[in-house]
Amino acid sequence: MPIEIKVGPPTITISQGRTFMVTDRRGEINPNTVQGVYAMDTRFLSHYRLYINRTPLVPINSSQLSFYASRFHLTNDIINTQGGVIDAQTLRVTINRVVSEGIHEEIDVANYSGKRVRFLLEVSLRSDFADIFEVKSGNIIQRGKEKTEWDEQHRQVRTSYNDQDFHRAITYAVIREVPVGYANGRIFFEIDLGPNQRWNTCCEMLLEHGQEIKRPGPDSCRHEQQGTASSGATPAPGQEPSSNIDERQAHWQAQCTKLYSSNNNVYRMYQQAVEDMGALRIYDMDVSADAWVPAAGVPWFVTLFGRDSLTASYQNMAVAAGFARGALKRLAEHQAGERDDWREAQPGKILHEMRSGELAHFQQIPFTPFYGTADATILYLIVLSEAYRWTGDITLLKDNQDVAEKCLAWIDQSGDLDGDGFQEYKSYSSYHYNNLGWKDATDAVVYADGSPVKQPKGLCELQGYVYDAWTRMAEAFEVLGDQEKAKTLQQKAETLKQKFNQRFWMEDEGCFAYGLDPGKKQITSISSNAGQCLWSGIADADKARRTAKRLLQDDMWSGWGIRTISSNNPSYNPLSYQRGSIWPQDNGIIADGFKRYGLIDESNQVIQGIFDAIERFEGYRPPEVFAGVQREGTIDFPILYPAGANIPQAWATGSIFHMLRTVLGLRADAPQKRLYVHPTLPDWLPDIEIQHLRVGPCTISMHFWREGDHSCWQVDEVKADKGTAQEDEIQIVDELETDK
Repeated sequence: MPIEIKVGPPTITISQGRTFMVTDRRGEINPNTVQGVYAMDTRFLSHYRLYINRTPLVPINSSQLSFYASRFHLTNDIINTQGGVIDAQTLRVTINRVVSEGIHEEIDVANYSGKRVRFLLEVSLRSDFADIFEVKSGNIIQRGKEKTEWDEQHRQVRTSYNDQDFHRAITYAVIREVPVGYANGRIFFEIDLGPNQRWNTCCEMLLEHGQEIKRPGPDSCRHEQQGTASSGATPAPGQEPSSNIDERQAHWQAQCTKLYSSNNNVYRMYQQAVEDMGALRIYDMDVSADAWVPAAGVPWFVTLFGRDSLTASYQNMAVAAGFARGALKRLAEHQAGERDDWREAQPGKILHEMRSGELAHFQQIPFTPFYGTADATILYLIVLSEAYRWTGDITLLKDNQDVAEKCLAWIDQSGDLDGDGFQEYKSYSSYHYNNLGWKDATDAVVYADGSPVKQPKGLCELQGYVYDAWTRMAEAFEVLGDQEKAKTLQQKAETLKQKFNQRFWMEDEGCFAYGLDPGKKQITSISSNAGQCLWSGIADADKARRTAKRLLQDDMWSGWGIRTISSNNPSYNPLSYQRGSIWPQDNGIIADGFKRYGLIDESNQVIQGIFDAIERFEGYRPPEVFAGVQREGTIDFPILYPAGANIPQAWATGSIFHMLRTVLGLRADAPQKRLYVHPTLPDWLPDIEIQHLRVGPCTISMHFWREGDHSCWQVDEVKADKGTAQEDEIQIVDELETDK
């Protein structure tokens, strides 16, 4: 039997809403790292260490228990005390943590030394209240004033930070009555234990921002749930208590499509993806109980994020359409109304990212919100259309008609800088973003010789997005009764497709160009962006086939997925962010595009590569990006992005849903009361069963299986909502039996 290999980061992250905690595997926060306790774009705790009589503890093992809870088991090195020596590995220290609005932690100590021991357990705490942008850049500047106070009566230490009207504070409170003191930056507990006795206490981290205080949930404490004594020896922990976090997560999962398969790896990665998408919900942005907003990723992007929120919403459509409803609503509320070069805003533009930390508060960064993206406005239209197709809810179109018209105007005016019919981007802000497409790293867009491309740039996938958006909006405005606008949009889409295939095609490479440079010459680098043009449908059929073949050559195909750029490019670095790395979301879009053009084997090859990688990542959780190093044999494993990737990350997690939807060929047309299917199961995925798939007013259960080289399907149940007329029920149709 082969060895099971799992690859994971050296940190453990727990999160809930906008609060999260990143520690090492000991459960500690090391200074001069990005670890810490964060909320509202501020790091509240930048140092946390445990000691026994000033001696650091030794890790045994640790794990994340769920997205919001973790557990750490530690032991002691040899310790000299006034009462004698405590031998190494005779004490066990366990830390249990739960994050909600604040953080609750329980510390449990057991004595296995065979004798009575007395010692001090110390918790060392420090705060820097750094803005998350400063933490990420490593350039932290002290601006405001900090003050630390110990309240002996209430057994708590509070450190506050004030910079004019910007306020943050963290309180570490010992909530159980045990002997405790504070000195020299450390809380210390006086512990006296007989043989095989245990001691425990519970503590809370309360986070203040402005006038609000984020507290742990009332059901975070396991010991209070069990009614154990306040100190001294306690019984072993029993069954974990149910919490409102669990109830909220259960409500989320109850609304999601269920998936089962005899391929246990696929089943487990799907289940983990559902769990992680629930964890990424920003609850204080929820529009309703059934309309939610996804954070882009933990730890760096726990905020409303245009491109990522929309992409994740699209990926989740066959799992739960609530993300699309929430993201569309919240993004529409911040649609730009006027030009503001500092924030890269133009009328009709959809935001890129919104922040609430100290730098944003004092307008030192333009994220209030920031509009530095070339694609979010176009993606808004695509997701609006897709949500309508899956839900059949015409009020989505009516409520967002004005927003959509402004998005379309932005595409024509600000998106097309020179009026040539193609999308280009250029940064106007002194807070300069060199690249405004999804590959937004400063060095992402390069010529074939590896040199950087100057602005303005017209990337190939942007043209595809616009083609798709115009085609979809033609359908939408026809439904809304504006036949003239619908006809105009369809004509524009057809013209764009013709021009695109002429200007962006590289006959000698058999692939679409990366983009057009400032002189309107082709950027002839081979990049994964070309594959996204198949997803949008802008590619001519013959060019689509040749592009797919080109992207699966050795310089682009790593064995784990398609690289962002060719390994033949002089700038190639598989360990970089976007010059040779692999992105699951990118590959999911490409695989969908391959299948759109009937390239089944090519689509399944990409999906298998990404799924093989995900199977080897710890907990079946794909990072946003991983290294594009060539796979070597069947026992190899993928290499993590060395600078640290977001885990979980919304569109990496959502790529699992997107790729499974591609395999099954699910395409909803709820307004016409249809769900189209076209299953093409590979040999490594012999069967899939789905339940509670929501299309229009119906939930659908189906199963799919392979017979030889042929994929079969069967409808198990179509259950309509109460009050739905029989003629309004969804019909399931094989895609091969009808024109697309």
